[in-house]
Amino acid sequence: MANSKFEYVKNFEQSDNLLPNTWVVVRIDGRGFTKFSTKYGFEKPNDKRALELMNAAARAVMAELPDITIAYGVSDEYSFVFHKTCSLFERRSSKLVSTIVSTFTAYYVHLWSTHFPETPLSPPLPSFDGRAVCYPTVTNLRDYMSWRQVDCHINNLYNTTFWALIQLGGVHATEAENALKGTYAADKNEILFSRFGINYNNEPEMYKKGSVVFRDYELVEPGTHDTATEADNLAEPVPQSKTQTENDKKRRAKARIVVEHLDIIKDEFWDRRPWLLSNKPGKVPKEP
Repeated sequence: MANSKFEYVKNFEQSDNLLPNTWVVVRIDGRGFTKFSTKYGFEKPNDKRALELMNAAARAVMAELPDITIAYGVSDEYSFVFHKTCSLFERRSSKLVSTIVSTFTAYYVHLWSTHFPETPLSPPLPSFDGRAVCYPTVTNLRDYMSWRQVDCHINNLYNTTFWALIQLGGVHATEAENALKGTYAADKNEILFSRFGINYNNEPEMYKKGSVVFRDYELVEPGTHDTATEADNLAEPVPQSKTQTENDKKRRAKARIVVEHLDIIKDEFWDRRPWLLSNKPGKVPKEP
């Protein structure tokens, strides 16, 4: 690039490199989605169409970016996890976040008519913001994912009870808020069951547990791998031949990207899917 007297402006750019040898989580959130959900009449406390649209956009992002190892979504939020050895965009926060946000937003808008065929979009259009956070160990990463899933349960139990009081109990929002102040999970479950005959345990798993997106390989027996320790001990990417890299890419491309509503807090989820922490593709299941 030719030099010019204006090139000095590059000196104002600041480094935004992410820490090496860490798991990178890019979390995106809908901007102004309270007003957005009201505008398009989202059902309360959960709109299945809106959640499935979020999941479809997340699957599309993962298909375009094979460096994403797992994603977790709830409400208008999604977290995308990159393995600690990932070198995508030279681990620059701005490029990583802007790529995830723009790709997700593009697919959300593109897929809108599939999930809301009778409600066309109009300005202001949906948009998302995001941030990147580094987590140095597998424990930190799993605790982050557990935090989001626990948050999903707490918020959904509250919202389910809140809207039951309004929609079935006929009370105003302020009355519902006052009725739930200082209550525990057992209290909310009791309100749902005794007053409205709702057993919270029977609510859809997507609402209670959120959605986890990952590439689907053959499950392994728990205890046969110590992938977490291996991942923590890995200081830098293990050099691979060009052939091995291409083979891994093909195996990732062949794997189905699935959306499940599972418990990701317990060890079993991770023990049976070692590829989530190893960054090595698993065995693609045979076609039935």
